[in-house]
Amino acid sequence: MHVYSFEKLEVWKEATQLAVKTYKVTDLYPSEEKFGLISQTRRCSVSVSSNIAEGTARLTNKDKALFFMTMAYSSALELLNQAII
Repeated sequence: MHVYSFEKLEVWKEATQLAVKTYKVTDLYPSEEKFGLISQTRRCSVSVSSNIAEGTARLTNKDKALFFMTMAYSSALELLNQAII
């Protein structure tokens, strides 16, 4: 089976574990939050690793830095905000 370059990154591995943990924690949220906070929290947790993966496919270092750092970091901060809420 082919291994993509992002799968070798420790930060990507940790980001996927963050998403798994987020899903487990949000299972404990009230059911009335299913289409609100649960959905939004889960989507942004998956977005962290997704942006890292997408960033590795960009051709220029500027594009890689934008997606690899800025977008993934922004999604992580969004997740932090939702955890605070």
